[in-house]
Amino acid sequence: MNIEISNGRVICPKNGVDRDNVSVYIAHGRIVGLGEAPKGFVATQKVDAAGCVVSPGLIDLGARLNSIEAELAAAVAGGVTSVVVPPDADPPLDEPELADRLVHRGDEIGKARVLPLGALTLGLKGERLAELAGLKKAGCVAFSQASRPVVDTEALLRAMEYAATFGFAVWLQPQDHWLSRNGIAHEGEVASRLGLAGIPVAAETIAVGSIIQLVRDTGCRVHLTRISSAAGMSLVQRAAKEGLPISCDVGVHHLLLTDNDIGYFNPHARFVPPLRGQADRQALSDAAAAGTAAICSDHTPVGADDKLLPFGEAKPGATGLEVLLPLTLKWAETAGVALPAALARITSAPAEILGLDSGHLALGARADICVFDPNASWQLTPEALRSRGKNSPWTGYMMTGKVRHTLVDGRIVYTT
Repeated sequence: MNIEISNGRVICPKNGVDRDNVSVYIAHGRIVGLGEAPKGFVATQKVDAAGCVVSPGLIDLGARLNSIEAELAAAVAGGVTSVVVPPDADPPLDEPELADRLVHRGDEIGKARVLPLGALTLGLKGERLAELAGLKKAGCVAFSQASRPVVDTEALLRAMEYAATFGFAVWLQPQDHWLSRNGIAHEGEVASRLGLAGIPVAAETIAVGSIIQLVRDTGCRVHLTRISSAAGMSLVQRAAKEGLPISCDVGVHHLLLTDNDIGYFNPHARFVPPLRGQADRQALSDAAAAGTAAICSDHTPVGADDKLLPFGEAKPGATGLEVLLPLTLKWAETAGVALPAALARITSAPAEILGLDSGHLALGARADICVFDPNASWQLTPEALRSRGKNSPWTGYMMTGKVRHTLVDGRIVYTT
């Protein structure tokens, strides 16, 4: 199918494109023209993007798919064309057959592209290595423990040595097991006032410091997920300046919320890692603005019953796929970040971390595209969400930024 997307503001952060009233031409699932139609091109379908931004499809570095059909539908409704799936499913993604099945099921559904993270260790127990080579062949883009620790530092060292030998990337959520195991909120004034067990910033910095040293020793390429503190981000920035093969992301909720948003034990504001203080939130925002950190949704659909519990017993996490774009736009407006730079954090930056030739609109690129109205407002209600996870600290709030069309491989997979 030949598609022409016309009259939009085309933004491609990777290639420095920001042009108004430009047409994008698509054929055979690829971008074949930008501004001018290729010779002989005849559109079989036209999309009027007047008043809208035409950008690369969003790439989400962390989304759990408890119900793959519903969550992939939620993804494309949010303009997300590729989702990185952590390995902490049931069962964990520690066997090639499981990863292969997940990728093929995603292909059958035909919505967003599924990019699984294979389990670094069998059963995510932090002991014996999983079959990394087989998992890679089955479609895993990297290897991770999700939020589960490798308590044995020697086991982590051996895993990183093995990964470095074969050029595999390792994704780790830095959180010291012993310092965080009993905590449920940021260790600070709010947790003390509410009587909640705290997780100190040291739980993150000790883990980050250890991982950085292991990167120095092994040369393993490491991506640190969901950095939550100013001190942790500072360590990552120093390591990056040192030239170490290390990158990081932050959850979009951590760019806008702090531990004060727990309010009176609001279970929708419980996250792993926890929301931290205002200085931490500002440091994360500054890092994202500077391009040090990519932004992800940290999409964790949670059943209503699991949130209708006391704060300490409620399951952590929030829905994120359908609010990644509007919350990123909200952050950009608050932080004074230009729209192209903000879009880079959820398109080209994640693609670079993954080592993929995607997240851009160059000629010949896959036509993974998000067309959105940056000024359209809508209210976040459970009924407005396609995800089975209706849990969000933003429920009832007005969101600005509405996806109108999403294309994956040149196919229109969502329109409104």
